[in-house]
Amino acid sequence: MKLSFFGAAMAGVIAVAPGTALACACGCGVFDIGDGTFMPSDSPSGFTASFRYSYMDQNHNWEGAAKAPASDNQDKEILTSFYTVGGQYTFNRQWSVMAELPIYDRAFISTDDGTVFARAGSVYTAHLTAPGDLQLAATYTGLSADMSSGLSFGLKLPTGDWIGPRGPLGGLEFDRDSLPGTGSTDVMVGGYHLGKLSPGGRLSYFVQARYQVAVLTQGAYRAGDELDSAAGVAYNFGAVGSLSKVAPVIQLLDSYRLHDTGADADRLNSGYERLLIAPGIEVRFRKLRVYGDIAVPLYQHVNAAPNVATEGTSGQLVAPALLKVQIAYDF
Repeated sequence: MKLSFFGAAMAGVIAVAPGTALACACGCGVFDIGDGTFMPSDSPSGFTASFRYSYMDQNHNWEGAAKAPASDNQDKEILTSFYTVGGQYTFNRQWSVMAELPIYDRAFISTDDGTVFARAGSVYTAHLTAPGDLQLAATYTGLSADMSSGLSFGLKLPTGDWIGPRGPLGGLEFDRDSLPGTGSTDVMVGGYHLGKLSPGGRLSYFVQARYQVAVLTQGAYRAGDELDSAAGVAYNFGAVGSLSKVAPVIQLLDSYRLHDTGADADRLNSGYERLLIAPGIEVRFRKLRVYGDIAVPLYQHVNAAPNVATEGTSGQLVAPALLKVQIAYDF
């Protein structure tokens, strides 16, 4: 059975995890989980194409559970637009497969260490538009007769740019954890459950969880293991005017990530734990489905170097809000 817009437009499977917008290897997955992913529809099989636009402006330095001085962090701001294309094919009521590829459009504002453009201490802006890592996954929805519970299994492949451009002085313009690709092959496993909270199912709930771990790495960098989960409720108003469905959604997104490791990793200033709330809405018109939400952190705790003197920088950049709009079309 074909999954709902949420699953199709967001990669269909529990792809990555919620992120409050740390340097991007540390949090872009917020755009790939939640929103009722896996919610079945009435079609037994077929193909769904999807497109998602996501945006975040990481402009606050954070240390531990509090905002920290901008002067503590050499990185000043990261503005990113993500353009993600995906496809999902549903074979039957039990199995579906998907593929999803993001394109990153990123501006990275940081303090030069004297190896990129100019003298040490000057502020520079680097720009990069490049593909990220391809995600492939399969979803099994046969744990229960009504498809209300299921499992997902997937791989993230190292197709994204994990090297990045160099400045005229030969230095790297981007930190390793802010590049579109991690350079690693990751294994992803997850599960979900859907349920009804009212007669007729107008008010429903969903819970999800996914674990991601890098199993093959390169370039002396390994992104930290990540556990992500989502829980939410939706209310289906049914048909409204020319729309066949209008359904507001509210969800909580939780994410826990370990330190990055390797010679090219900033181990002390990586890894986090955070909780976000994301109100949104889904609308449908015939075979076209549109969803949008905005996620705001309720709590966030990021790992940081104990002081600036330890390695010249302390903290991670976070965003005050994350924006997501996605569309899907069932063929």
